[in-house]
Amino acid sequence: MRTWTGPALLAAAVAAPLLLVAPAADAAPAKYTHTAAAQQFRAAGVSWTSSRNCSDWNRKGCTSFTNINRTTVAGAIAFKKASRCTIVVTGGTETGHSTRGTYTHRNGYKVDMSVRTSCLDTYITKHYKKSGTRRDGAKLYTSPNGNVYAREKHHWDITYYNGKA
Repeated sequence: MRTWTGPALLAAAVAAPLLLVAPAADAAPAKYTHTAAAQQFRAAGVSWTSSRNCSDWNRKGCTSFTNINRTTVAGAIAFKKASRCTIVVTGGTETGHSTRGTYTHRNGYKVDMSVRTSCLDTYITKHYKKSGTRRDGAKLYTSPNGNVYAREKHHWDITYYNGKA
């Protein structure tokens, strides 16, 4: 057994608290399987569709929720409750979306929502702050909670950084 004395004891005493207060690394976002996310959406009255009537996340044209962030699902549900709009998700984590950056469809941060009715356009443009234009020309709106809504030609491309609307 070693006995700590002098400078070694002082060094150990000073270093120990630093080890206890060192910041933890950011954890990866919690994910859903396709089935679990679909169940959450269904229970909240959020529907979805795909142009190919499939949910394979490796097939373009499908609508998949495989590995979608739990906060993305919660955000979409919170948006439905706040807006009282009919929500139809037309894009999730499936291949075929841009892979540029961290906050992508594939990484679970985004969903696309249909604009079959004017409810989404009206709610987003009246309740969220206009925040510029994306490189592709999509007008951007930011919710008070920091989520970004991009109006593309045929749908809203929404990035959820948290589980709020």
